[in-house]
Amino acid sequence: MRQLGTLLTTDLIQRLRDKSVIIFAVIVPLALMGAMNLVMGDAMDMDLETATVAVSAPEDDQLATALVQTLPEIGLDVEVTETTADDVQARAESGDAKLGLVIPDGFSAALMAGEQAEITAIRGDGAGIETSVVLSVVQGFLDRAGASAVAAAAGAGLGLPPAELGEVAEQVTTGEAAISLTTGAASDEQLDPKGALVAGQAGLFLMFTVSFGVLGLLAEREFGTLARLRSMPMNPNLVVISKVLSSFVLGVVATSILLAVGGTLFGVDFGSPLPIAVLIICAVIATTSLTFIVIKLAKTSEQASIIQTILAMVLGIAGGAFFPMSGGGLLGSILDLNPVAAMIRGLGITSGGGGLADIVTPVLIMLGFAVVAMLVARLVPDRGAMA
Repeated sequence: MRQLGTLLTTDLIQRLRDKSVIIFAVIVPLALMGAMNLVMGDAMDMDLETATVAVSAPEDDQLATALVQTLPEIGLDVEVTETTADDVQARAESGDAKLGLVIPDGFSAALMAGEQAEITAIRGDGAGIETSVVLSVVQGFLDRAGASAVAAAAGAGLGLPPAELGEVAEQVTTGEAAISLTTGAASDEQLDPKGALVAGQAGLFLMFTVSFGVLGLLAEREFGTLARLRSMPMNPNLVVISKVLSSFVLGVVATSILLAVGGTLFGVDFGSPLPIAVLIICAVIATTSLTFIVIKLAKTSEQASIIQTILAMVLGIAGGAFFPMSGGGLLGSILDLNPVAAMIRGLGITSGGGGLADIVTPVLIMLGFAVVAMLVARLVPDRGAMA
């Protein structure tokens, strides 16, 4: 253990003295996150703005009043201004209101009589998705009111007393819907766009960070120090193990920094530290296991860089490092086994408040990936640095 500790310490000191580790493991991914945020920041910002609505409604109209009172209670920040019909048009055209609604006179009477009642909607300058939400609410209200009129007409046809017709119409208008919609948090294995960007870039550059151990081993061979190390009175495998452990340590530290700094810069909360630490360790184990395959295949540092770059780009892009990837059937199952995708999915769970028990599936995927990679490394003929 003392020999392994000495080798590991020496490797870490050499890696830290090599400024390329700090540059490519921390500085470059943070710079790339910032650049992508500048380019796609508006597209990733999904926060809804205040919906300013100008409404012209007839006085003492029961359904019109109910509609106006419903708008601020739809779960969206809605600012309602009641004014005249001409002013509604002017506000919408000038952009002072993102939506203008003109409710005609006799609105309630027309609906109760089963006649056509038309509300004029005017989209203002700068209207966005929040305007569409308000319009959907208005349409839903009209549908309920129309159903109320149909129910009242059906009751009259069945000979119900006029007093009961009003109760039937009110029950249809104000009663609970047969199908309800429950709003949930976007935490079911999902991150918001900025969170997915930070987690994806951390997973992608983790693949490059762990490659420094392999490059260090090949550098030892090219400089002639590997033969000296193998001639020392110790197990020759300790040399490879020390390089792998140095890759593991660098991967854990770099990924932790990227998630912490990226989360702070972009306002992303990935959740409780303990499950996040477990996800990071499992992700580093999964990616580090690939270095055993690279050691078996690469004879030079150039070959190692090419192999590691191919693995990093394939697994990173397929895992959602730049944009979400999804698929069905066999393709979807293969994508789910990607350690980068598993880490991002696990961070989505912890971001929504999930704990250790909730991230069992991503953890098992990453550890299973490591086991498979180790088995493959055992089967691959040794033509690399240790041959």
